[in-house]
Amino acid sequence: MEHQHGYISDKSAHLKRLKRIEGQARGLQRMVEEEKYCIDILTQVAAMTKALEAVSLALLSEHMSHCVVSAARAGDDEAGEKIDEVMAAIGRLVK
Repeated sequence: MEHQHGYISDKSAHLKRLKRIEGQARGLQRMVEEEKYCIDILTQVAAMTKALEAVSLALLSEHMSHCVVSAARAGDDEAGEKIDEVMAAIGRLVK
């Protein structure tokens, strides 16, 4: 049996959010092409950044509650590896 990732149960919701973010990116490109006001573009960049952060936090939460908890329950070396892995991911997110 293939390992299922923690986000599988919310996969459709994540895809919906990511498609919305993709639309925001296209909107930003259009705003630059149309030479819109800088502050309006920055406002949309901030909205897109928040949307990406929301997806990241949801995936992080699911990873912690599924993959990390499973590894911790197993109690082997994988638990430490999963914790190191998630800490590195958090580090990348907060930089």
